[in-house]
Amino acid sequence: MNRLDTPFAHKSLQLRNRIVMPPMCQYSVEAKDGKPNDWHFAHYVARSVGGAGLVIVEMTDVEPDGRISDYDLGLWSDDHIPAFARIVSAVRSHGAKIGVQIAHAGRKAQDAEVPVAPSAIPVDAQSKTPRALTTEETKAMVGKFRDAAVRAIAAGFDTIELHAAHGYLIHQFHSPSLNRREDEYGQDLALFGVEVIRAVKEAMPADMPLLLRISAIEYMDGGYDLDHSLAIARRYLEAGADIFHVTTGGEGPAGKRKPGNYPGYQVPYARAYKEALGVPVIAVGMLEDPALADATVANGDADLVGVARGMLRDPYWAHHAIRAVTGRNADYVPKPYARAF
Repeated sequence: MNRLDTPFAHKSLQLRNRIVMPPMCQYSVEAKDGKPNDWHFAHYVARSVGGAGLVIVEMTDVEPDGRISDYDLGLWSDDHIPAFARIVSAVRSHGAKIGVQIAHAGRKAQDAEVPVAPSAIPVDAQSKTPRALTTEETKAMVGKFRDAAVRAIAAGFDTIELHAAHGYLIHQFHSPSLNRREDEYGQDLALFGVEVIRAVKEAMPADMPLLLRISAIEYMDGGYDLDHSLAIARRYLEAGADIFHVTTGGEGPAGKRKPGNYPGYQVPYARAYKEALGVPVIAVGMLEDPALADATVANGDADLVGVARGMLRDPYWAHHAIRAVTGRNADYVPKPYARAF
């Protein structure tokens, strides 16, 4: 039986357990240059010491105006590579594997003078109205994702995740409510994501899995449902996505349908993806109760569990959770801390 403390392997990605630290923006870049600093180093390395199997670095953007804020990370320049490589090396030295989430905020780029998007639709009445990308700019954007992936590989990351959820650019393209284009990228809502996946896969080693985070449903009135996202996901799977990181919403203000606010509320969507696509999935959504996280894996709802806020509160959540569900310490408790466990 698969449990929280059992190893996981897919292609070249070999994890010591089923625990993932999902991407969580730190808004802590000091010089607005997109480079990770000592805060990011301490933040990510602590979760490797703390026992996580996979650490995924927060949303890291392909161009300066692709960031949610000017205090977010970027991979639009080779100058970013050394600072990321320092984090990668230290995280791996403590036993975890490390990935990076590559993204573009699209219409949700708060500090861009004029955000860009598939169509000129603002997030809400208080947000800036984005400019619709031209067809040529859309094709060029695919190249920016590929270039960021090349830099991620140069920095030594074990895997790459594409952010196609929470209302960011790839999500905006595959959302019928947010993409009202008349060109090829409007006629085929999956096309932009498919092209990004193919471009990124070309930059990655053949045996390295590509993760893709996707919102299974939208909450705004008129938003898409599970059937639509699964149809899009099948296209993404054919294009080269290997593991789906399943979440919901984030595209804009919720309408009549509201997101859950209880432990495990998104797990059924992870299971739906696993059953429909037959590929590994990561479940998220208030899974910090060790028993719930363990049951999510043991029941076959998901292959991996992402614990976000729980790991913000407790860098050693993985060690504490494994002890809670097994009654023993993990073999990889750091030697200097062994007497405390």
